Amino acid sequence: MKDLNPLKGKYYIEELVAQGEHQQQDFKFLISDARKIARSISAFANRDGGRLLIGVKDNGTIAGVRNEEDIYVVEQAAARYCRPPQQIEFTAFNAGTGTLVIRASIAKAGRRPVMAQDTDRKWKAYYRIADENIVAHPLMVRAWQLRESPGANGTLFSLSDNESNLLRLLDSSDRPLSAREIAISLHMPAVTADNLIVRMASLGIVDFIYNGNGEFVIARTRDD
Repeated sequence: MKDLNPLKGKYYIEELVAQGEHQQQDFKFLISDARKIARSISAFANRDGGRLLIGVKDNGTIAGVRNEEDIYVVEQAAARYCRPPQQIEFTAFNAGTGTLVIRASIAKAGRRPVMAQDTDRKWKAYYRIADENIVAHPLMVRAWQLRESPGANGTLFSLSDNESNLLRLLDSSDRPLSAREIAISLHMPAVTADNLIVRMASLGIVDFIYNGNGEFVIARTRDD
């Protein structure tokens, strides 16, 4: 299968499966939609990297790879439906009684965002939250793009009044705030608040936190 020589890995694969699906791991049994796989690749690449275990059902059953075309679909997803294209590292493991499981490893992107072409042919950036692939907040994407733009400077020598006010607001709040809440609290137009958040996020001073309710909110960057 694609010149992959399976390694002995029964206990290794069982240990991985026992972890369940999480921020850096996703189970894939049937792979037929390259665009859907591209979302997972984008989400892992935009976070901390991760792996697809091909041949494992959602419930953790190690069923084995059914079709070697699965690898080619993942490669197509990474090359054709991810922008920029991503490199996937494939490793085959013999999970016992001739059952083959493929580990497809996705590295953390050196340059973000990694976009995926969705079924509507629009390019979107995804972000891995627990075991879900979430569409990244537009301001997150803008912050990543600003950080990678020519002439971007990662050192902030002095804060503007607006930047200082934003940090004081976040420090005084007992929870992260939405972009709308920041605009209202700082008495500024939404577009001004958005630009402020993007700049501060691009410098790593503030960060986006997923609140579990379908919304990204803003907080001071944690030291940990």
